[in-house]
Amino acid sequence: MPVFFSFVTKRIYSKKPGGVQIPLKKTGHTRKALRVGPLLNKTNFMKKAKIAMLASAVALLSSCSLTLPVNATSNTVGSKVGRAKATGYLGVLFFNQDASIRQAARNGGISKISTVDIKCTSILNIVVTYETIVTGE
Repeated sequence: MPVFFSFVTKRIYSKKPGGVQIPLKKTGHTRKALRVGPLLNKTNFMKKAKIAMLASAVALLSSCSLTLPVNATSNTVGSKVGRAKATGYLGVLFFNQDASIRQAARNGGISKISTVDIKCTSILNIVVTYETIVTGE
């Protein structure tokens, strides 16, 4: 049967399975000798801390990438591919970068556009990258 120490009433209690606390006689235990639940147990705390740090690292290093079709024309799909990329920080600071369809067509040397896709990559909305992908002749 577990023994607990109440700091409010300074008494030693024994808990029954039903949750009823029964006061015990003084047994000579000091505060240092008593263990108050699993929270003060160093081994359990270290395990929980390691799990929390691992979960935080996974969340920070994870990213989301999504490619969406934007437009398609009746032109034949060519072998040329043009890309234009803009990277932003904190979701709003892009520092005058150009990820337009026109810039992607220029970068690929495309005069007749057949398809346009946009790829968005986000790392916890701290670093966001938009990439326009244009195919054509």
